Amino acid sequence: MPNNVPYSILDISPIPQGFTATDALRNSLDVAQHGEKWGYTRYWLAEHHNMTGNASSATAVVIGYIAAGTSTIRVGSGGVMLPNHAPLVIAEQFGTLASLFPGRIDLGLGRAPGTDQMTARALRRDLLGGDDRFPQDVRELQHYFGPIQEGQAVRAIPGADTEVPIWILGSSLYGAQLAAHFGLPYAFASHFAPEQLIDAMQTYRGLFKPSDKLASPYAAFVMNVVAADTDEEARHLFTSLQQNVIRMRRNTRGQFPPPIDNLDDFCEPYEKATAAHALQCSAVGSLETVKKEMQRWMDLTGANEVIVTGQIFDHQARLKSFDIAAQAAQSLRLSLSV
Repeated sequence: MPNNVPYSILDISPIPQGFTATDALRNSLDVAQHGEKWGYTRYWLAEHHNMTGNASSATAVVIGYIAAGTSTIRVGSGGVMLPNHAPLVIAEQFGTLASLFPGRIDLGLGRAPGTDQMTARALRRDLLGGDDRFPQDVRELQHYFGPIQEGQAVRAIPGADTEVPIWILGSSLYGAQLAAHFGLPYAFASHFAPEQLIDAMQTYRGLFKPSDKLASPYAAFVMNVVAADTDEEARHLFTSLQQNVIRMRRNTRGQFPPPIDNLDDFCEPYEKATAAHALQCSAVGSLETVKKEMQRWMDLTGANEVIVTGQIFDHQARLKSFDIAAQAAQSLRLSLSV
């Protein structure tokens, strides 16, 4: 019997070619509202900057928009890129969100800037900020979300006493080690950087130290899901994401492209192979195909939760894909062998 594996959504609010950021944000709210009905546990948004194809750069603002338009689904960041921000600012933003939407806000933290170095400098001009301060900044955030201490000079208002749940996100062993050391939940960005997924999951479980936030390891991984009535239709829709990954490697990013009939006409064989490697943690196909691939990755990772991301050009096709993904996730079993 299924073990009621939690399943969630990660969104970057993609802007399809010919559309605007307004369209993308409205589409994201529509996905979240449908996702709530389909049993998704949480709806996360990822911070990216200086990218014409993504509308989720002001992540906390979009989280407020999504949370206001839903009622039960958890809403949060997957993640906020902590090197771009002073911890107090994040504490105040997410403390405000937690005050407005009690018990529904998550704060996932990433160590990368989520952009190029020039844009990163424009975001946080204090050169003392950076990924080398990531552990200290996480601790500082935890301090702001806790009860106010006697004599505490700097406080997050709102923020203090909200105990906003913090996740550590990553695509390498560093994040796994840090999450384990701090006793925090961990999510791996395997939808675009799958190389160290299995090692990171094993490292996290092996090094985990219980904390007052979490008694035992809790890990999630992100996978691309492009689902449709048939495998052939899903593979056609998937060409949009394949093109997007190839364009990123070419440094010719733009708005999210429509699907094409033949990917070989768009790229060289080595580019297709590079995209296939980056997107290997994907389930592309009909309901039965997606079920099998989801369970295979659950068994490989031993994860507690699966987070689905699905960039699809046509909004109605995207909704249908998340619907099918939810049906597939409802059949998942937790792995007992990892």
